[in-house]
Amino acid sequence: MRPFIVTALGFAALAACSDSDAPAPSGSFSFTSASSASVAENTSGAVYSPTLTGATIADLTFALTGDDAGAFTVNAASGAISFAAAPDFELPTDTDDDNVYNVRLTATGPGSSAFIDLAITVTDVDAEMIARRVGTGFSGPVFLTGTGDGTGRLFVVQRGGRIRILDPQTGAIDPTFFLDLSGAISTTSEMGLLGLTLAPDYETSGTFYIYVNAINGDSEIRRYQRSSVDPDTADPSTGDVILRFAQPAGNHNGGWIGFGADGFLYIASGDGGADPTEARDVSTKLGAILRIDVTDDDFPADDAADYAIPTDNPYASSGGDPAVWAYGVRNPYRASFDAATGDLYIGDVGQNRVEEISILPFGVADIDFGWDRFEATLAFNDTGGPAPTAPVVEYDHGGALDQGNSVTGGVVVRGDGPEALHGLYLFGDFVSGNIWTVPVSDLTSGTTVFGPGLTNRNTELTPDVGSINNPSAFGRDDDGGVYILDFDGDVFAVEDDPA
Repeated sequence: MRPFIVTALGFAALAACSDSDAPAPSGSFSFTSASSASVAENTSGAVYSPTLTGATIADLTFALTGDDAGAFTVNAASGAISFAAAPDFELPTDTDDDNVYNVRLTATGPGSSAFIDLAITVTDVDAEMIARRVGTGFSGPVFLTGTGDGTGRLFVVQRGGRIRILDPQTGAIDPTFFLDLSGAISTTSEMGLLGLTLAPDYETSGTFYIYVNAINGDSEIRRYQRSSVDPDTADPSTGDVILRFAQPAGNHNGGWIGFGADGFLYIASGDGGADPTEARDVSTKLGAILRIDVTDDDFPADDAADYAIPTDNPYASSGGDPAVWAYGVRNPYRASFDAATGDLYIGDVGQNRVEEISILPFGVADIDFGWDRFEATLAFNDTGGPAPTAPVVEYDHGGALDQGNSVTGGVVVRGDGPEALHGLYLFGDFVSGNIWTVPVSDLTSGTTVFGPGLTNRNTELTPDVGSINNPSAFGRDDDGGVYILDFDGDVFAVEDDPA
């Protein structure tokens, strides 16, 4: 599959068929149209129209069957075949996933019928992407997501403790902060307001969660409610610490949170920055991916533990901290779910040689990603034991186009984002400023794509205004739009090149 995607409307091109291809009629009429067609991805309208001999089309009724019939609609009166949804070369829906759709078109008339077996092939069309600045003036932005209200606006999280609302269509920033915790949290070293996620029912409940460092440095997951008076502000009085754990140092906090397809809240926690062996110790919440149920409370006597433990967590009953789902991560600062599979893509900041992206497959628990015995695939403090799960991406430290020094985990884009990104994972490096893509089809948990296998997108994503020097996050809006945050304060939309 090609490493990046394509946009363009095309027309079905009927291929000539040989006598050996021609189907045998089962009645007094037969098809004379070709048994194959080729159509460019994104085509709408009819992609195949039959012709016959021995009958008038107006006297016939047409039906479509076969392995891939569900991808099409057929006009019962004319036999014209159209895709039910515009085809995407990078995201095929045919049975064999090879962009060749096999169907049988049957025509039925008074007292007889005939059929033709068809192969309809979808072809690739190249597309380019651009970056357009849609917001500026933010202070240390570290996360972005849609506002969940159908307005197309964005929540932009600033490390200093504020959440702001941006209208990317106009560039306007709401002068009123959605939430303002500045002065009431720790911003020492890498600490601050680091993560945000909306409850799955946010539109009606107004509930959201943040990952933040308290004044004393502790990591806290807090729950808040949207204001009942002004939906563009949160009600700070509703703040409730649902999980708290100590941080031994000011760095390696992780900071990402998000709801999985199972409805549970996942939390990416760093190793704490003081003792890297914390990441291999499943009795601690450090250096781990945590998984909790925020709809219940297994700790009613603890005001700072308002959550329940899913019964299928690997240490739910014994052997480790019951909130731990996976472990062996160093500083999983940014992560994201693939909405199509439920897999979690984790950007884990490296030590001094390499950076890595790992995949946590949906529903798979107790994975050891290796830190600190390994830094990605390289031995670091290996004291023996079972081999850990290798990252899906690893790149070296340095200043080359396939190198960097601090990975910023990105997003998987399938059919709901820019065409030029379909089927790709988009991510970057905070220090080098490099931005890359890699086909999702190349990423399998436990196997590794190395730096030379990445496609550098710096030239394509040179923005119209401003620059992307320190990509601090990659985010999505409510409609699947893709954005890049630069720590200098700019927000860029990644879009298909209209040219």
